[in-house]
Amino acid sequence: MLDVIWLIPAFPLAGFLLILLFGRRLGEPKSGYLASAMVLASFVVSVGAYFDLLSMDSHERAHIETLFSWVPVSSLQIDMAFLADPLSITMCLFVTGIGFLIHLFAVGYMHGDPNFSKFFLYLNLFVLSMTILVLGENLLVTFLGWEGVGTCSYLLISFWHQRESAATAGKKAFVTNRVGDWGFMLAMFLGFEAVGSVSYHALNGAAEAGSLATSTATGIALLLFVGAVGKSAQLPLYIWLPDAMEGPTPVSALIHAATMVTAGVFLMTRMNPMLAAAAPEASTIIAVVGALTALFAATIAVAQTDIKKVLAYSTVSQLGYMFLAVGSGAFVAAIFHMVTHAFFKALMFLGSGSVIHGMHHEQDMRKMGALRKLMPITAATFIVGWLAIAGVPPFAGFWSKDEILLFALAKGGTWGPILYVVGLVTAVLTAFYMTRQVIMVFFGEAKWESHANAAEAPEGEDEMTHGAHGEFKPHESPPIMLFPLVVLAGLAAVGGLIQLPAFGFIPDGWQHKLEHWLEPVVEAGEAHIAGTSAYDNKELLALLAIACALIGIGVAVAIYAKKLVKPVEPQLLADGWKYDSGVSAFMGGPGRKAFEAIAWFDKNVVDGAVHGVAKLVGGAGGQIRKTQTGNVRNYAGIVGVGVVLLLAWFVIGRGVL
Repeated sequence: MLDVIWLIPAFPLAGFLLILLFGRRLGEPKSGYLASAMVLASFVVSVGAYFDLLSMDSHERAHIETLFSWVPVSSLQIDMAFLADPLSITMCLFVTGIGFLIHLFAVGYMHGDPNFSKFFLYLNLFVLSMTILVLGENLLVTFLGWEGVGTCSYLLISFWHQRESAATAGKKAFVTNRVGDWGFMLAMFLGFEAVGSVSYHALNGAAEAGSLATSTATGIALLLFVGAVGKSAQLPLYIWLPDAMEGPTPVSALIHAATMVTAGVFLMTRMNPMLAAAAPEASTIIAVVGALTALFAATIAVAQTDIKKVLAYSTVSQLGYMFLAVGSGAFVAAIFHMVTHAFFKALMFLGSGSVIHGMHHEQDMRKMGALRKLMPITAATFIVGWLAIAGVPPFAGFWSKDEILLFALAKGGTWGPILYVVGLVTAVLTAFYMTRQVIMVFFGEAKWESHANAAEAPEGEDEMTHGAHGEFKPHESPPIMLFPLVVLAGLAAVGGLIQLPAFGFIPDGWQHKLEHWLEPVVEAGEAHIAGTSAYDNKELLALLAIACALIGIGVAVAIYAKKLVKPVEPQLLADGWKYDSGVSAFMGGPGRKAFEAIAWFDKNVVDGAVHGVAKLVGGAGGQIRKTQTGNVRNYAGIVGVGVVLLLAWFVIGRGVL
């Protein structure tokens, strides 16, 4: 399978082209099944590639498949090549596997949409771009996929562009990501200047060999982090992701939970030798930004009322955990949490989609309640996702989150304990706001009798069909939407088995499986914490993490289920600390004036200087042209004058006579 690794992106490319040409003829649901089948085929190839790599010696698990020479320009030689190694195949497995389940869910969710085929066209294009991103053998191929998923994000977020909010959200995502792309491009330029190549093998090899100056390695690492901040929605560029919930719910699950937003974490892990060669302050910056983002987004999530907005801010927070791991040197833990997060967050987004579908496109949790009896499968699977993200053992999220906290504390120095405490507080808040969501949606009293929102209703459908007014009864989703929920619930429950810690009660053969699998890729950058006080007390730290999760759950139950305390949800938190509105106000006020001033300067000074020089040269040329009369006698006279001037120069100026 390694020799045909190009089939992983080729299948969604084929699906994209087929739907582009025959989508209208195929219609609903055939175009959806075709798109799903193409992603499933990519998953099968990924599984085959995984077993091929597994059969090799651990340090030989890397295969480069070169398709053609892409940029042969002097010393810049870039191939369109794919790299199959433990990291890229791990990414391909969950991108295509979860992508298939989301495609299948979307067949039911998008039923009746007039642009059904176009939606799956975009989904296949997205999977194509994402697989190119993770399989790229060099930064430029990765950047091709990086820009591809950015474009698809714009197309899918603003899919229902008839709504102004959706169109605005799409543009916001596109523009914000361009800021991060600036950092990615500068990192490529700096890497090529320093090494003469943008190949991962060359760049990481130079970093490992110590042939890069620390300042150069630091510059590359931090510029790549700027790109990751944009794509993975970290402070200060997180603002696009909450608004991205304007897209259909399968988009939220595919792009903003399981795949695209994790691209930044993947990139930093791929370049881990560069981080190891950089100044220690670079890793500290990454860890601090990740921890602050995790805490900041968690505080906002506690006061959200939109079922998808809670999950959106939760995604930002969990991505912060991943960057906390990267900055702590825990690259395996970052990938581990990326995988488990893909399981439980995709489950919860699809679960929210099932609720929205059953509630006739209602998204306000204050108008829900008591849905567990009417939507039992959706409720049961959503609860599994809740337990996983809350950090309750033995569900997947507990194991990955606990490992990140352990590495954060073991980081030591001034920052280690601070990062650990921030991570623990975030864990309490996560358990709290997710329990709050579960209670408001599935427990308590039914508040949906006077349903009054059709926010996700496709254009052209009657509001009464979606229960915009009057009485209605929520209903369970069809089997094609429930099957992905059940599969993802199973993965969220047992996903932690891929990287169990070295606890005494866990057999040796079950410990650190993911670490052994990824070791050839991350060995240069992975921190080794054995022997630290944190590692020696890891069982006690795990118990503390469990206690924090139970505290968060208990407080939420006391407030929202038992009604022992009146809930306090400050408007400031509901407004996201007014950060987003502050950015918008600045961009629409002083920022806009600054942009207009720059545009004026460019037009009148920069362009004016260029045009002025052109006019000056043109005018001088016009005057000189007047001397070219075409009259031989004039030319003879000019020659005569020239001869006289030369004689005068030699006689008077040089003193010849």
